[in-house]
Amino acid sequence: MTKSFASSADLAEKRETLEIVSDGVYALTAEGDPNVGAVEGEDFLVCIDARATPSAARDWLAQLRRHTDKPVRYLVLTHYHAVRALGAAGFGADIVLASAPTRTLIQERGRQDWDSEQGRMPRLFKGADEIPGLTFPDLSFDNGVEIELGGARGTLELRFCGRGHTAGDIVAWHGKSKSLFAGDLVEAEAALYTGDAFHMDWAGATLDRVKAFGAEQLVGGRGAVARGPVAVNAAIEQTRGFLTGMIGHVGPVHAAGGSLKQAFEATHQALSPQFGHWPIFEHCLPFNIQRLWDELDGIDWPRIWTMERDRAVWAQLQG
Repeated sequence: MTKSFASSADLAEKRETLEIVSDGVYALTAEGDPNVGAVEGEDFLVCIDARATPSAARDWLAQLRRHTDKPVRYLVLTHYHAVRALGAAGFGADIVLASAPTRTLIQERGRQDWDSEQGRMPRLFKGADEIPGLTFPDLSFDNGVEIELGGARGTLELRFCGRGHTAGDIVAWHGKSKSLFAGDLVEAEAALYTGDAFHMDWAGATLDRVKAFGAEQLVGGRGAVARGPVAVNAAIEQTRGFLTGMIGHVGPVHAAGGSLKQAFEATHQALSPQFGHWPIFEHCLPFNIQRLWDELDGIDWPRIWTMERDRAVWAQLQG
């Protein structure tokens, strides 16, 4: 039986939970939908990731306003994907920040990614007709910047840890509370999307740098907030295990001259017992395997996903 394309049949609303991670540090989780967050400054807010549409962004802000009425001064984009960026207009932020590679990716493939993600995940694009266009950062950087929060609130550090989920992922570190917003570099019991990834970098040095923060609370891109060093370490290592599992099963098929379909089937069979019940596993795996296969073919810079390419890969591997 043919599986419904990506998440196109996932139309049931998810239960959203606003969590107080620490004093003035917030996260909104939604049963495997993309997470967002915020950190309070003395007289302003830093919001982390934008959701897919201004309407969805306003829904998140309405919940946040039960705890703080401070204006949004900064909006941080952890990376370029449409579900993280296109809702930016809903925040009214003074400054949008992202890494320099993220700016490059938006310019190079933002429109195609918008069409691709809306086709894959239509439920997340509530009020899509309000999206004014692609979101570009007002301020971009190579390695990192610091936002002084004022008073006794400490500093929020934005850091590039290396290529991973995309070429430009950043994390946001609040050292005062030891809270880390890891974007999609880490997922907590949710499947990874690696269609634009650098698998070997991510599974190695990039996750090592994320781990080196020594976070005691971690908000990943999807899944529950990891609380306590044990849970934080587990989330990081689950992420690494997903990556190394794919590498360990696609690599031998590629080296033996097998087919992409054989690599997909071997990886699906191997990973399903541990990860198959996690959100978006079936959605992501075909695109993940295609990208990893490309890397093994020597294609360093990810090929652009279009609606047509999405459908072709899905038909080949999940059809």
